[in-house]
Amino acid sequence: MNSEINSLKDLYQLLLPALKSKKREMKLSKYSYIKEIDIWNYIKDNIWQNSSNLTLSDMVSDILNTDNDLIGNYVARQITDSRISNEEE
Repeated sequence: MNSEINSLKDLYQLLLPALKSKKREMKLSKYSYIKEIDIWNYIKDNIWQNSSNLTLSDMVSDILNTDNDLIGNYVARQITDSRISNEEE
């Protein structure tokens, strides 16, 4: 497999199988509303933000091993912030 990663979109597509697996795991818990993009955004913004030289295996490990409650709380906060923002408009 010789795939080039030229953008975050390419990286997201490459990591999508791990994101789908994490989504399935979270659905078995109490987080049936979590989407792959939610997991991606949490990890991108909170785990990888100050990282460098990550390998694909590091990224997959981060996706699969991040605590479900951390992702769930992040998404709940995003939903709340979005609702507050919409009410202010």
